[in-house]
Amino acid sequence: MSDKEYVFGLHAVQALLDRAPKRVKRLYLLRGRIDGRAEAVVATAQQQDIAVERVAPEDIDKLAEGGVHQGVVAMVTPSQLWSEDMLTHLLDGLDTPPLLLVLDGVTDPHNLGACLRSADAAGAQAVIIPRDRAATLSPTVRKVACGAAETVPLVAVTNLARTLKQLQQRGLWVVGTAGEAEQLIYQVDLKVPSVIVMGAEGSGMRRLTREHCDYLAKLPMAGGVSSLNVSVAAGVCLFEAVRQRQATR
Repeated sequence: MSDKEYVFGLHAVQALLDRAPKRVKRLYLLRGRIDGRAEAVVATAQQQDIAVERVAPEDIDKLAEGGVHQGVVAMVTPSQLWSEDMLTHLLDGLDTPPLLLVLDGVTDPHNLGACLRSADAAGAQAVIIPRDRAATLSPTVRKVACGAAETVPLVAVTNLARTLKQLQQRGLWVVGTAGEAEQLIYQVDLKVPSVIVMGAEGSGMRRLTREHCDYLAKLPMAGGVSSLNVSVAAGVCLFEAVRQRQATR
């Protein structure tokens, strides 16, 4: 594994400087870019004594590996996925009902980044993914997440079905999303400690994952399409939990 990685894009880099500045080793700025947004990022880096280097377009393009960098790239120490033990420690310390998001084999990094962003906005304590055959942390994920990759733990597990069973044993209720479900997500009690499971793009939840769900729920689809993008559906379900929980306060 490399001892460095690159985060690019104004929002992602600014969020990293604000929330985890010690991870940033060097900031690269497109030579000649002097607008206010870029200079604000530079000012934050300089306040943290982070070296800033202005580079040519071809050099910054190479660092971002073809991604949309908006003229800003940060070299950072590699991020770490959370382990199952770290998730257990997190849950032990909560004083509010847990709200977790599980992504069962989501492979598009843009979808993973968007789900992290929704999870952060909804106050979910963690996002759980399978360790294999799924998108994981990458510069693209960080850029799409707009800083949420630095605030929401991303937990990679070896056996998702086993993890769901362990969460159930802790008192969490597992709600899987499926188009053929009989009840709507709005009819499920999400005020209790909850795990919301979203299936992979196209194929949905795997059989073993489905078998470990306490409930199956769906979103009402009034138009001609049969389903929503996984990140959009995750946002709707997470904020339904937020709505229910705020209504009881």
